[in-house]
Amino acid sequence: MHDHVKLLAVGDATKDVFINIEEATVSCTLNTEACLLCLNYADKIPVKSVVQVRAAGNAANAAVGTRRLGHTSALLTILGDDDDGHELQEALRHEKVDHRFVQFDKKHATNYSTVLNFKGERTILIHHEPRTYCFPKKVPHADWVYYTTLGEGHERLEKGLLAYLKRHPNTKLLFNPGVFQLRRGRKALNPVLKRSTILIVNKHEAELLLEERQGHEMPNLLMRLHDLGSDIVIITDGPRGSCAYTGKEMWSLGVFPGKAKERTGAGDAYATGLVNGLVSKKSLLEAMRWGTANAWSVIRDIGPQKGLLDAAGMKKTLSKFLSIKAVRINHFAKR
Repeated sequence: MHDHVKLLAVGDATKDVFINIEEATVSCTLNTEACLLCLNYADKIPVKSVVQVRAAGNAANAAVGTRRLGHTSALLTILGDDDDGHELQEALRHEKVDHRFVQFDKKHATNYSTVLNFKGERTILIHHEPRTYCFPKKVPHADWVYYTTLGEGHERLEKGLLAYLKRHPNTKLLFNPGVFQLRRGRKALNPVLKRSTILIVNKHEAELLLEERQGHEMPNLLMRLHDLGSDIVIITDGPRGSCAYTGKEMWSLGVFPGKAKERTGAGDAYATGLVNGLVSKKSLLEAMRWGTANAWSVIRDIGPQKGLLDAAGMKKTLSKFLSIKAVRINHFAKR
């Protein structure tokens, strides 16, 4: 256990079950932006395989991914006081994640997700148990806080987190909001956004945060998100890669080539790789490559953690795709 960690991950943890199905169809609108996964109603659907991940969820993925890359990490979360919760804690212990700040809820079960994987894309059914969130008084100093998905009623914890960050002004904050945080709206999230070193969202989440419909160009989204107060804004866009905006320069980076087996955890892997690149004193552009490498590795297997890279794997992957680098883009778009 450490009194100082490189990364403190704050967010819900879940047990994930991945179900790989073959007997399904996908129905899309003409622009392919809105698609439906279709199964025969009231039927028994055979599955190809089932994979369980004991310690998943955005925050757990980040904590585990950080340890894999050789940096210390701690997880602040609440689990059910049940078999799944204690198995999750044991999985964290196995990964050498500091689990002193894992709390157990005796009244509610551990969060649970069922992930339907069809042709490399995933549909996630997630159940969040009600929680009484709070931020512990004694938390180690962290170089970075990775603040991500929480359920309803997390405002008290967020207030405690902001107080912690005020006591540790040199601690940097990466904010990767989840559904319930986004639903509160940008006005409610203003204190967190203004304290964030990095805001990272996917394109759909960017549009939700800005309360915009689909169809806006990436430069426009980046600039408008940056106006909310974060030092750096990063938007991931699936197979189209990622873009970053510092307030002065805007950059775009494509994905590394390869076939995706299952995409759950790609965003978490990207954000984890990126922040660990920065922890390792890399430039933002090189850190984006770290994120891209980590995501590339994760989607080549089932689940959000099996493909998380260690330091040697990161070096090897970056060397393999040395020619793929971020390019500067013109950001003089209409706002």
